[in-house]
Amino acid sequence: MAGHQTYEEQKALVFRGLLLLGAITIVEVFIALLAKGHLIHSVRFTEGFGHYLYMLLMIGFSLYKAYFIIFFFMHMAYEVRGLAISVLLPTALLVWAIIAFFQEGSSWGARREQIKEKDEELVKPAPANQPQGYLLPGISTRNQG
Repeated sequence: MAGHQTYEEQKALVFRGLLLLGAITIVEVFIALLAKGHLIHSVRFTEGFGHYLYMLLMIGFSLYKAYFIIFFFMHMAYEVRGLAISVLLPTALLVWAIIAFFQEGSSWGARREQIKEKDEELVKPAPANQPQGYLLPGISTRNQG
């Protein structure tokens, strides 16, 4: 566990942390505006290597900010290892759940058109003189009536 700090040292540490998080956020916003073509209209990272680099940078910056907030503002850096792991394991499971929800949503989105076609499909009624449903084997339809 780290030694105790004075109030002024803690205050300076918090302001340095806020400045770091603010700078990273400004860089994220700048990269997002650049990648979507808002700053330079001829530059867009919508496909290929540029798109993957853009997404990787955004995920990396976000994970770093989350790490920084958890370990320094929530004081996990100063806790014993077992407590830190007991907090981080559910967080990893939450990330896994979010990925699973996105996958499920993507699967549903891919089938949306098929569902729409099935909903609009016209069903022709069966003629009145023909039986409907499942007939058991060995039962004749000529004797019904």
